[in-house]
Amino acid sequence: MGVTITGIGSYIPSGVATNEEFENHHFFNEDGSRFGYKNEEIIEKFKAITGIAERRYIIDDLTTSDIASFAAEKAIEDAEIDKEELDYIIVAHNYGDVKYGTLQSDTVPSIASRVKHILKIKNPYCVAYDMLFGCPGWVESMIQANAFIKSGIAKKCLVIGAETLSRVIDPHDRDSMIYSDGAGAAVVESTDDDRGILAHKSGTFTYDEAHFIYFGESNNQELKDARRYIKMYGRKIYEFALTNVPSAMKECLDESGISVKEVKKIFIHQANEKMDEAIMKRFYKLYNETPPENVMPMTIDKLGNSSVATVPTLYDLVVKRELGNHEVNRGDIVLFASVGAGMNINTIVYRV
Repeated sequence: MGVTITGIGSYIPSGVATNEEFENHHFFNEDGSRFGYKNEEIIEKFKAITGIAERRYIIDDLTTSDIASFAAEKAIEDAEIDKEELDYIIVAHNYGDVKYGTLQSDTVPSIASRVKHILKIKNPYCVAYDMLFGCPGWVESMIQANAFIKSGIAKKCLVIGAETLSRVIDPHDRDSMIYSDGAGAAVVESTDDDRGILAHKSGTFTYDEAHFIYFGESNNQELKDARRYIKMYGRKIYEFALTNVPSAMKECLDESGISVKEVKKIFIHQANEKMDEAIMKRFYKLYNETPPENVMPMTIDKLGNSSVATVPTLYDLVVKRELGNHEVNRGDIVLFASVGAGMNINTIVYRV
């Protein structure tokens, strides 16, 4: 029995924010001191490191649960299933619904319950719950769906990653330029062949790493409101990812019995272009290999870092051949991998 993605969909917001839109921002260091560089220099360096030229933001009327539902509808349609047959709806996010102009995140009822409500699913035994696992939340939700289906307690699961980071960014922090909004969803079912999830690996590192990404006050210390924003220690995350993600990917691939030469694509969380490239090089170096050309699709240049949404969105675009010359075909071996707040990492070996 295989546990396979039978439908995939994504929602890419219409609002485009280019790097130039940050030229009039007033950036501060964590201690409240002003930067010693002009914004043009800050933005130029930012682009060189992250690869981001623009990112997507939702319109004011939408929330995380809305865009999660949009992606879910596309995945259900792609899978050609009756939504009433779904046994689980798992929604990965981190900040809930933050309505435009408000300061508080709203997570009651859960985002998954809201999605089920928006989709108008009547079946009470379609269980809906949220996954809070940092940026690796969608990949971890796929691992849970795999367990449900293989154990026999579920046949069909809807796995969604959705985030609206534009609602929780500090405009006075350079890191705010990284974040974006988006949603991706997959219908996962049991199949009678050998396709689907072949192996998986997850880890949570908290001894020194728990607060590498956190909620904190604005870098502009003149602001006196109680609002908190997403914050991170970028250098520590970079070093953590390079140390732990490649080895986890290797352990997972080795467990599957698949050769690294068989890997067609690697769908990695779109966090930082330089970091992802370094992870890829280090992963292949563990096999005394160099990364094959075109093995790692990237969307971060145009879509930014939408947290849990990056991996399913990336996979959706490649499956539907909407991302340059990237494609996957039935039988191809691919990896999904992610790293993020927690600090959490995970990876999946998957046969398309």
